[in-house]
Amino acid sequence: MRNAIFALIPALMAAPAAAQSNTGITEFTLDNGMQILVREDHRAPVVVSQVWYRVGSSYETTGETGLSHLFEHMMFKGTERFEEGEFSEIISREGGRLNAFTGRDFSAYFEIMAADRLPIALELEADRMANLQINAEALSTERDVVLEERRLRTEDRPEGRFGERYSAIAHPGTGYAHPIIGWADDVAGFEVEDLRDWYQQWYTPTNATLVVAGDVQPDEVHSLAREYFGDIEAREVPAVHTPDNLQPPGERRLIHRDPQARVTQLRMGYEVPSFPTAESTRDPYALLMLATILDGGDGARLAEELVRGSGVAAAAGASYNPMVRLDAEFSLFGVPAEGDVDAVETALRDQIHRLQQEPVSAEEMERARSQMLADHLFEMDSVFYQAMQLGMLETTGSGWARLNSFEENVRDLTAEDIQSAAQRYLRPEMLAVGVMKPADQEDEG
Repeated sequence: MRNAIFALIPALMAAPAAAQSNTGITEFTLDNGMQILVREDHRAPVVVSQVWYRVGSSYETTGETGLSHLFEHMMFKGTERFEEGEFSEIISREGGRLNAFTGRDFSAYFEIMAADRLPIALELEADRMANLQINAEALSTERDVVLEERRLRTEDRPEGRFGERYSAIAHPGTGYAHPIIGWADDVAGFEVEDLRDWYQQWYTPTNATLVVAGDVQPDEVHSLAREYFGDIEAREVPAVHTPDNLQPPGERRLIHRDPQARVTQLRMGYEVPSFPTAESTRDPYALLMLATILDGGDGARLAEELVRGSGVAAAAGASYNPMVRLDAEFSLFGVPAEGDVDAVETALRDQIHRLQQEPVSAEEMERARSQMLADHLFEMDSVFYQAMQLGMLETTGSGWARLNSFEENVRDLTAEDIQSAAQRYLRPEMLAVGVMKPADQEDEG
């Protein structure tokens, strides 16, 4: 009955011993295979509850792109017990917030509540894990919503059109080559059975991680998780093919002329290791520091030398995210100050060559190290971000324990590590280059 949601928490059963880290993270596993991660943070009487499923757009094959994202919408359409909209009404009435997101490697659903309302969030999430209703009317509505979302965010925007084309050449042969929202023809063709099959394949306790962060006690969370999720049937998930890592595809180039583009834009991306694909545990941290040296604040090299120095670029940047399931991308971008995109590309290549040929100075290393640690500590001040980090690390195969070792790994980096990573990974045969130009712009020279 619905009133059971608001019942007092029953007397908690004694919990078995669990793995606990030195930073307030405790791990449990239910008998049905569901993983529980608890991060204690008692500064405020608030709790963040997130259920992560190991499935996202990179799990999709030809003809089913966008299925993960569309299914995220369907998770709000009601269960055998709660009608459409009732889930959100209950959370709102209890003073909480909820939402969901789909990535290339995961789908996640979250609630932010007063700490004593955690049982409500867990009971509702368990219900839709086990009893989701999928019907043709709901699918028709949400399919139209997703197609409109795709039109507004991608098809009607030059940056969106360019981004999809760039991804196709930057990630050949992997599930990262197609958009998370999917190709329109695939989304338009999904039927009820496609969604039901996806639910049966991936939405099982054996493929899920519950992350709870905030003003909670680990044993209490474990007991609640057993109460609400423990009786859900475990099912095996399909085997997932992982493409070979770091096979040099050769340098690839894209020139996209767009009638609505107003400025020329340049994107460059090197295929590099991620946390789970790196042979050396030091390499992802070295690549993170490389990105910080290039684009870690106003004093970083790209802003200092390409924007304010030579003035060749109106804007320039670099980024790297190691928390992905497959190989990652070390990304560079630039906007020419006067339309000369070749000059910006040359300047960015020169920056990479310099990192390969010259060790970074001790002063620059310390500035980048301080920036990375400060950013990390600032982000960890957020309970929601703490939960996000745990869920993302675990669902991508990186392992949640990396959260404990981030500071140590950053402090241990040397100039030799940085130079070695630049030499081994930022190579032309691992590079994709994309240029978006206004359709009426003439080529230089």
